[in-house]
Amino acid sequence: MKRLFVMLALIASPIAAQEATPESISDHPAEILTAGEDSNNRMTVPVMINGQGPFQFIVDTGADRSAISEELAKKLALPEDRKVRLVSMSGVDQVSTVRVASLAVTANRQIKNVVLPALRQHHLGADGLLGVDALKGQRIHLDFAGQTVTVEPGTKEKREKRDPSIIVVQARSRLGQLVLVDADANGEEVWVVVDTGGQNSVANSAMRRVMARQGSVDSFKQISLMSVVGDRVPAEYTIVGSMRIGGIKMGNAAVAFADVHPFRKFGLTKRPAMLLGMEGLRSFRRVTIDFANKEVRFQVPDGITGAASK
Repeated sequence: MKRLFVMLALIASPIAAQEATPESISDHPAEILTAGEDSNNRMTVPVMINGQGPFQFIVDTGADRSAISEELAKKLALPEDRKVRLVSMSGVDQVSTVRVASLAVTANRQIKNVVLPALRQHHLGADGLLGVDALKGQRIHLDFAGQTVTVEPGTKEKREKRDPSIIVVQARSRLGQLVLVDADANGEEVWVVVDTGGQNSVANSAMRRVMARQGSVDSFKQISLMSVVGDRVPAEYTIVGSMRIGGIKMGNAAVAFADVHPFRKFGLTKRPAMLLGMEGLRSFRRVTIDFANKEVRFQVPDGITGAASK
């Protein structure tokens, strides 16, 4: 078995922090952040903690709560808070937390008095994770070509004619995350969660059974996944020949199969489902995650404008 295939960070910690909402963002203009990358090709953005920084936090749309590294919490002498229940790829753990007076994503967008899980930096891959609690109600543009992240108010918008290179996929909201329902793998319907905190894509056993029944994959390789608490989860890895998300057709998608805990959280254990990680997302020029309008927009590479058929 490969020692490590991908580091995925998807936190579901319902009591990890009090309800935290970015301050009065509706009237603020869009702000463009220069993005960095961690060792797993996930996008990072500069974040200020209690007015200090900036520190690099991974943009993680698969995490409902933000988190901070133990090392940074210690460096900033952040006060410890209660232990909380944290759901990661590998299961449920009790973890320590720290209290942060102010977490600022941009000059005009911050959350105050928030309690963050404190996890080892080696397992996080950066100084921290920026989860849905810091992103909700906003529109996040991930520009892979320009290596920027744009944050703007996610107000309802009037439908207008759009660039033909941009494919809009409607989503449903489940526990704060957006779940795409207009997708399939080799013709079989798949529910997809956009997970910018994951390096690669992970699918459940229901999808694996479909692939096996179709005979659409030649072989599976044994690998392991690592969670944000450092536990390893056994998985099987293969290449899926054909995937469609909305009007986009993707060929030869790398997928790891494992019944990781997030599928239980989303209630997606019985139907084919997948967490779409950064390797798949980076095949596009730009991805926009619009929490207010419950949609995800994919800008396809230059020269590709046609919509795929089911």
